[in-house]
Amino acid sequence: MPPVHSKRHQGGAATGSETELYLHRRKNMEVLDNIGKGAAWFINLFNLGGQNFMGLVTGIIPTLVVLITFVNALIAIIGAERVNGFAQRISKYWVLRYTLLPMLSMFILCNPMAYTFGRFLQEKHKPAFYDAAVSFCHPITGIFPHANPGELFVYLGIANGITALGLQLAPLAIRYFVVGIIVILIRGFVTERLTLLFMKRKA
Repeated sequence: MPPVHSKRHQGGAATGSETELYLHRRKNMEVLDNIGKGAAWFINLFNLGGQNFMGLVTGIIPTLVVLITFVNALIAIIGAERVNGFAQRISKYWVLRYTLLPMLSMFILCNPMAYTFGRFLQEKHKPAFYDAAVSFCHPITGIFPHANPGELFVYLGIANGITALGLQLAPLAIRYFVVGIIVILIRGFVTERLTLLFMKRKA
């Protein structure tokens, strides 16, 4: 007759093996569950992106298309030579050079082609014009979103908060535009002074 303690030892070993197998399976299930959750999150991310895109398709994109078409038609009617001639004339006056010229360049050519209006300026004025034009990329989007559609989310982020409060967007867009004009005038003037100073030191 075999000793009793050997049977107990065998039973204890079997129980330990089953426990290890259970823990191993449970660990594998947790890993698979985490992978499944990660995959669901990944797919949901693209679903949300698709929903946002559909919102743009039915919202801002038609507006952008119409505005771009309007601007191109306006240039075709007026004539590119006349537009260029007008831009060249107003570039002689520093106030217009850093307000009206950047505004027109953004409205007509949009970002990033707007900076090519700098060809009408003297070399000493080009850095200041670029500073003014690039600083107007966002303020113009409130009224003319076609000018910088790639970064429209900056304005829309603020606009969504205003809309959530039940306020109108028109006053925000106008204030954004006016403040932008003031800022680019200051930046243009300061950058022009600095450019002239550096050019004198270099000479």
